[in-house]
This record gives sequence, structure tokens and C-alpha cells, in this order.
Amino acid sequence: MYAIKGKVWKFGDNVDTDVISPSKYIEAPMEEQTKHVMEAVNPKFPKEVKPGDIIVAGRNFGCGSSRETAPELIKRLGVVAVVAESFARIFFRNSVAIGLPILECPKVSEAFGEGDTLELDLEKARVKNLNKNIILEGKHLSPDMLKVLKKGGIMPLLKEIAQELQK
Repeated sequence: MYAIKGKVWKFGDNVDTDVISPSKYIEAPMEEQTKHVMEAVNPKFPKEVKPGDIIVAGRNFGCGSSRETAPELIKRLGVVAVVAESFARIFFRNSVAIGLPILECPKVSEAFGEGDTLELDLEKARVKNLNKNIILEGKHLSPDMLKVLKKGGIMPLLKEIAQELQK
């Protein structure tokens, strides 16, 4: 897999899905929902995040309800990866399912500041702060998870498999 590189947006512990995807916008079109992603913890984020940026967070990122829109909205904003100390299980699974690269990495919160440049190698589970020359080892993803992420999510992978079966 390729190296993912981007500017860091930093968040703390226990960022829940209700903060990521606020419930008062849940009925709004996705385009409107993206304007409010994580605005409760950083009002600048939905306005200033750029395609190619990366989220770094503390423990238990994505906790709370099993709101599937949470990782989807992050991906729609152009965020190319989320690296955190730990994730809520359902958020982790939903992220892999839609092809949003995600990695658990101890001490990542300490190693990065807002605006630092992060380089991520998912296959090696290696995270590097290019500003401070700090290298961290994350928790390796299974080969199946890596395959899903490489294909952009479960649906693109299943479409490819179905096409192969039709040959």
C-alpha cells in the first residue's frame, strides 16, 4: 500500500459520534451535514479541513451511538485517515467498511500537534511525524482489513469479486 501523508487535525479523548455527526442535522442532505462535523469541539474544522488532511485523536474516538454517518462524513470532507490511541469498535468497523483508512497507535496523541505533517504506512502500521522525526508503531490491521481499505471499502471489493465471478 502507499504512504498516506497529510496535515494533522488533533482531537482529544472520547470524541463521540454525536459530536462527529450532530443529530440535529441527521435529516439534512449529506452536503449540509458535512458543514457541521465536529464543530462542537473545533468550530474551525468543518470550514478549514482540506482534502488530504488527517485526524489524530486520543482514546475511544467514535464512541457513542452506532451512527454510520460519522466516518462517512469524515471521508466526505476529504480526510484521508484517522489515527487514534483507540477507537470505539463500531466506529472502527464502519470506517473500514467504507474504506476510510484507520489505525490505532499508542502515544500518537503525544507525538503530534495541530498542523504537523503525518505520514502513515498502513501495511507496516507505521506512523511518522515529519516535523519532529518521531516514528511510532501502531496496531497491525488484518490482511482482510487491508484488502477492504485498498479497494475503497466493502462495496467496491464485492463489485470486483462479482465481476470476477461473472467471467
